[in-house]
Amino acid sequence: MQDLFYVLRRLALNVLDCLNFVPPLLARFVIGFVFVNTGWGKLHSLDHLIQYFTELKIPFPQIQAPFVAGIEFVCGGLVLVGLATRLAAFPLIGTMVVAIATALWPDLDGLNDLLGRAEFLYIVLLVGLVVRGAGALSIDALLAKRIDAADPSFEVHRTDAAHAGS
Repeated sequence: MQDLFYVLRRLALNVLDCLNFVPPLLARFVIGFVFVNTGWGKLHSLDHLIQYFTELKIPFPQIQAPFVAGIEFVCGGLVLVGLATRLAAFPLIGTMVVAIATALWPDLDGLNDLLGRAEFLYIVLLVGLVVRGAGALSIDALLAKRIDAADPSFEVHRTDAAHAGS
């Protein structure tokens, strides 16, 4: 009976290891889809966005509005395809922090309210992408393989790091 448990556990862990690509892929899809669409919409209604930024007392709304719209559209697209994902995530995190601080903060009723907001959840997904990367099904992964293959010291560092923990 105990052997069956260990066999089933190993099998389950092996299946889950094969699915490691799914969480970053889903995070990239959600973030990319949302930000490409919101950025596109903002780029096509800049007058409304400038007026909204003015009401929020965001400095230089005529500059900030197209800047934010462009960041959402371009960085959202980069995250969606998994190209420069870690770099593209930082400006998106910044826009969400500013959105929370300027548009949402006055209406928040505590930590539970903040943690349930989409903007905060986007930050969580983006931090995950910064820390873990875009995942195996991404342009970043393809580029990393080529760069790693060209780096003769890469395997040495990888082996050293693996032995450092044991």
